[in-house]
Amino acid sequence: MKRILSILMAATIAAASLSGCGVATTFGKTETSQVTSTSSPEFTVNKIGVTYVKSPLNVPSIVEKEKGIFAKAFEEYNLPVEYSNLTSGPEQTQALASGDIQFLYAVGATSVILSASNGADIKILNTYSRSPEAFRMFAGKDSKINTAADLKGKKIAGPKGTILHELMVAYLATAGLTEKDVEFVSMGIPDAQAALAGGTVDCALLAGPTAYNVAKDGFKIVTTGKGLVDATIVVATSQSFYDKNPLLVKRFLQAEEQIQSYMKENTEDVLKITAKETELSMDAVKEMYPMYDFKTEITDADIASMKKTEKFMKDNKMIENNVDIDQLILEVK
Repeated sequence: MKRILSILMAATIAAASLSGCGVATTFGKTETSQVTSTSSPEFTVNKIGVTYVKSPLNVPSIVEKEKGIFAKAFEEYNLPVEYSNLTSGPEQTQALASGDIQFLYAVGATSVILSASNGADIKILNTYSRSPEAFRMFAGKDSKINTAADLKGKKIAGPKGTILHELMVAYLATAGLTEKDVEFVSMGIPDAQAALAGGTVDCALLAGPTAYNVAKDGFKIVTTGKGLVDATIVVATSQSFYDKNPLLVKRFLQAEEQIQSYMKENTEDVLKITAKETELSMDAVKEMYPMYDFKTEITDADIASMKKTEKFMKDNKMIENNVDIDQLILEVK
């Protein structure tokens, strides 16, 4: 009888030991570790919605989708990644607020600030890019507009409430002018380009491949964003999503690190992928790529730039409520 009890006790101890040991998988690495439960984590979503915006020249997004980096990151949790081609800031922030999208992967800081000012639950995860030289104001091929002072009374087309709008106001200020001194017509980049080509406006605010092509066609570059705006693009999510799904947010950040590593180690492949997706020539991509800084770390300069943007938006009555930029940045623990 004692021998039977001893055998049963030994088996029980062995089973307990096995139940306390599991395999913990990290992105790109599998290792053995102690876990308290073998059950799968519970999340509030059954998919990961991510925006896919390839313009102006959003190389990280292009590379990520081509290589399926996000898909691999969430595969462990059986969460498919769904891409959304929402390109305007308001559409993106509304999709985040509704829960249709979990991550805004490349959204203008202006759009985030506007959304926050309106009381939306939105937080900045990290910086996506900075590219002041890629944002430009163009005039006609034979235009006599050469300085900011020459813009007085002129008709300028571009997307309202964006980095390009901020660029126009900042450039006007160098000549002591304000938006009231020009006729600003709000329209998207394609329409602004068409209006400039058709001669119905004096200037157009353009960015990315569109700006590149217009410059190659001989239209005059009145100014770029260099020295005027930092053109800060960010990555955003919501506080509530992070609070309920911290593991998913951390996994997303890990995937971003993988994208960064791939870009650093495979420059030629990255350029080829970008050229194919944007239908630009390799020469064009090579010329534009150095204009962009894709480092994800939020720097003091980024914060200062966003505070400047917040002030610009308040001064120009684009927002009513103040936005605390420091509090807008998500604290991931």
